[in-house]
Amino acid sequence: MPESTRREFLKTTAVAGAAVTLGELSLRSALAADVPAAAGAVTPGEIPASPSWVDKPMRWAQLTLVEDDPGKFDLQFWFDYFARTHSDAVCLSGGGCVAYYPTKVPFHHRSAWLGDRDVLGELIAGCRKLGMVVIVRTDPHATYDDVQAAHPDWIAVTADGKPRRHWASPEMWVTCGLGPYNFDFMTDVKRELATLYRPDGIFINRWDGSGMCYCEHCRANFKTATGFELPRTNNVQDPARHAYILWRQQRLFALWRHWDDAVRAINPDSCVIPNGGGGATSSLDMKYIGELAPTLIADYQARRGLMPPWANGKRGKEFRATMGRKPIVGIFSVGLEEPYRWKDSVQNGEEIRLWAIDGVANGLRPWFTKFAGTINDPRWLKPVEDLYKWCHGAERYLRNERPLARVGLVLSQQSAWFVPAERGGRSDPEDAALGWYQALIEARVPFEMVHDRLLDAEHLAAFKTLILPDITALSDAQCTQLREFVARGGGLIATTGTSLHDENGVKRKDFGLADLFGVSFTGKTEGPMHNAYLRLEHEAAPNHPLLAGLEDAPRIIHGIWRLEVTAKEKFPPPPLTLIPSYPDLPMEKVYARVPKTDIAQVFLRESGAGRVVYFPWDIDRTFWEILDVDHGQLLRNALAWATNEPAPVTVAGIGVLDVTVWEQKKSLTVHLVNLTNPMMMKGPIRELIPVGEQKVRVRLPDGKKARGVRLLVADAAVPLRQTGEWVEATVPSILAHEVVAVDYV
Repeated sequence: MPESTRREFLKTTAVAGAAVTLGELSLRSALAADVPAAAGAVTPGEIPASPSWVDKPMRWAQLTLVEDDPGKFDLQFWFDYFARTHSDAVCLSGGGCVAYYPTKVPFHHRSAWLGDRDVLGELIAGCRKLGMVVIVRTDPHATYDDVQAAHPDWIAVTADGKPRRHWASPEMWVTCGLGPYNFDFMTDVKRELATLYRPDGIFINRWDGSGMCYCEHCRANFKTATGFELPRTNNVQDPARHAYILWRQQRLFALWRHWDDAVRAINPDSCVIPNGGGGATSSLDMKYIGELAPTLIADYQARRGLMPPWANGKRGKEFRATMGRKPIVGIFSVGLEEPYRWKDSVQNGEEIRLWAIDGVANGLRPWFTKFAGTINDPRWLKPVEDLYKWCHGAERYLRNERPLARVGLVLSQQSAWFVPAERGGRSDPEDAALGWYQALIEARVPFEMVHDRLLDAEHLAAFKTLILPDITALSDAQCTQLREFVARGGGLIATTGTSLHDENGVKRKDFGLADLFGVSFTGKTEGPMHNAYLRLEHEAAPNHPLLAGLEDAPRIIHGIWRLEVTAKEKFPPPPLTLIPSYPDLPMEKVYARVPKTDIAQVFLRESGAGRVVYFPWDIDRTFWEILDVDHGQLLRNALAWATNEPAPVTVAGIGVLDVTVWEQKKSLTVHLVNLTNPMMMKGPIRELIPVGEQKVRVRLPDGKKARGVRLLVADAAVPLRQTGEWVEATVPSILAHEVVAVDYV
């Protein structure tokens, strides 16, 4: 990675007893990778051009073969299904763990059922006859006894020095993702695939290692790059762990570039597409991925555990935060995705449909994946076919140019990487953001995700309000960018420990944004609080916009953690004040010892042309855990006050809808995904439950006039009602999804 990329946000840390910038650490890590140069390799700072095909596919298929497929699966069935679904791109299994072609690379394991066939070649030829974009899948994470015997240094090693057997297939070995197995052997595999088949791309699954590796190569390369021994602790404030987080990324980015150079040297209109990336908890720098990747695949296949269906759309927003207008694709599985890994299972059609369509509504191009070429249970075939046929018919309305959301929800990888998880009661670095996400869905507010290292004026130009859900790690430069955003008239909402740490997780004495919040941190944190409340100050702050919808509530529950702060300036009487915790047992003792204080629990101020709201407690994290309706109302009210302009779209009606609004070249679309279901927070959905009439009011972009309005799912025109820049339409009902499409004159 170019040193300048890291210097944007990384400061000085202690490395092996000397002051060395982490930017220098990154550069040294790249040099220590000892990567052989491919013919025609680009220079380290140069980003290769996107292949010509990347924006063409809109409906992807993936056939992940198992080793005995060559002996029994029906190729023609798949060609027919790809045609029926109008799939215009496909990912086919090639090699790595198992080769499905007559490979000549030493130690590249051919399928024992391959015989004298070239199954990969047959699949590629058939898909190309259909006019499909073709990429080939490889998986390098496991290998066999002959490899371990000949190249023991290719195998991952545990902390106690033992080579790792595979956890699920004990006849195999786990490979080191950062050593010569990937850099040398898998490069030869990719060169062979590129030479024999000239695919449009090579997709790399499970390429980044399977946990921490202590092999001789990892130990030596890390020591050379950083001066440290490999860390034995997960404490992110440990200097060795901190250095490892960055060094591992450098090795993987060097590997990505090495593979990409090797493939492009054979086919310049091709590329390597590693699997991975995502939100705040992604271990790879999404900002750099957004620069490097011509397209990206969100491998978030289905719900598991307690997960809402909007989680798929969330991943689309997260990828778009750094990918911008580059095409992003969302993999969805036709099976269950629980930890017990029933890979041959089939999910019910309603669950498949809702998960996939929320991704589509949030800008993901769908990609279905099927494990094994044989069909053990055909119930998934029709739901996917119906979905793809609809997407094909609506394609011109799904080729989005830009989202029209005015609200941005900030995500922070550096907070997740470098700030200890136990601070302030945070059990998961995304909990606060998830609370805001749920609140925005319930409020039917279109919004986008914003990466915290893309806070410059250009990237924030589309937004009126930014939300910082406990974004604790912010550099001085990032704080300055946020001040400038507010000065330009932006609204800003922050919670709990936002800006209390610098970009490396080093704790400040005060908020980096103390001047913007108007308060300072005293250094005291209270929590977990039991039986604490908020007094709603209707008399002291009459008709306050933060208390809208709560007029009949004298008090509501507080959160779990709060920071003690002092005002740096004079504020008006606060609408929320603290009622401190009091006993919850025995029941005879459950009464407030201090029923009223003047301790403000929200701070609202105007700053220049903008507005700022700061909650010194975990309202968003608590909302995600408890889902208290009063907290949701406070969040909605805070957003309305900070934004101080009409929303670009309003949708009036009953139910829970994920609302997104997009502009295409000649149209505008409002997606309405119906999440109203008793299984919303825990799948799978048993049946789709329709909601009734929804009244949609959407603002046209400047200079645009409407020609007509259609409902794309119902396939019906609706009367056009336009007043100035606003268009209104009525949707009679929604089962899973509806799209209001406004065609421009």
